[in-house]
Amino acid sequence: MAVIDVAGFVAEQKEHAIAHGFHVHDERHFVETYSLRQAWEVDLHPEEACGGPLDIHLALEVDPRVLLSFEDLVMELDEGADPPDLHHFPLHFSWSLPPLASGPDLLVLATDLAGVGGTDLPLEVSAIDSFASVTDAPDRSVGIVGRVEVSLSEVFVGERELLCNELDRAMEVSRWLLERCEGWLPTED
Repeated sequence: MAVIDVAGFVAEQKEHAIAHGFHVHDERHFVETYSLRQAWEVDLHPEEACGGPLDIHLALEVDPRVLLSFEDLVMELDEGADPPDLHHFPLHFSWSLPPLASGPDLLVLATDLAGVGGTDLPLEVSAIDSFASVTDAPDRSVGIVGRVEVSLSEVFVGERELLCNELDRAMEVSRWLLERCEGWLPTED
């Protein structure tokens, strides 16, 4: 039996996200057959943005070598001892907006979002310009990614406040984007 129930952890975090004001749409679980790497993905957005332009994608990457190493460590511990904080899984928060008619200045956006995400949720901003044909104007898509580490020792001991700060910051980032994206989106003619 595994020392950490990853599926249970993901289910708890979905409930946790709902408690923080998110609406959960979908969940997927992938297992790579050769390496046994896993990915747990959850699609969500703020409750007030249901049907809106903003989508958030959470992805937890599970490396079986990290999990097995953590399990070996736990098995060697004295009974009742907590494991040291040496093992982590990456968790990615990814925001996406539809193609923008009038995209923001990326440097200004990155600077503004750095203040919103803070140190709890460091953010990376990128953009892709797509051209349907050579004579068409570009369609700009903006992507925002926040990366945090999930401590396996905190999951093991049942830390109740795990990812609270990150979910709060994710909600702040989402609401900040929703307030400003109306001016970036194409208008309906």
